[in-house]
Order: sequence, then structure tokens, then C-alpha cells
Amino acid sequence: MEAAIDRIMQTYDLLLNRTTAASEEARAKVTDYVKTLFEAGEKDTHRLTVCGLTYLRQLDGSTDPVKAGFTGL
Repeated sequence: MEAAIDRIMQTYDLLLNRTTAASEEARAKVTDYVKTLFEAGEKDTHRLTVCGLTYLRQLDGSTDPVKAGFTGL
């Protein structure tokens, strides 16, 4: 589980330029999320990594085209 969280944060830090406090907050949130998945039975590190990255991107709005600045015009 820790390997997945470390990989998630390394990748996420490459995607966004954030402050240390924001990075620590994201790590805390994704740790809780991955822990929930792990306790529910998901043991595949790669799958946990993808789910964790998806979760963080949903939190910051980067998967929402409108929040990302795409209006369709």
C-alpha cells in the first residue's frame, strides 16, 4: 500500500506544481482513499496507483473539462 501511495504522489507532483502544504494535504486524502480500497480487498499496486491518481485528479478538478478551462467553444 505504501508503495502505491509513494508512486501516486511522485506522479501527481510531476503533473502539478503545488506548495508543500498542498502536497501533504493531498497525501493525507489519498492515503485514506487507498487504505479504504486496500481494506476492501484491492491488493494490486498498479490498480491502487491508478485509482489514487484518478481520485486526486477528481478532487482538484483536472478531470472536469469546464474546471480545466474547456468550454466547447
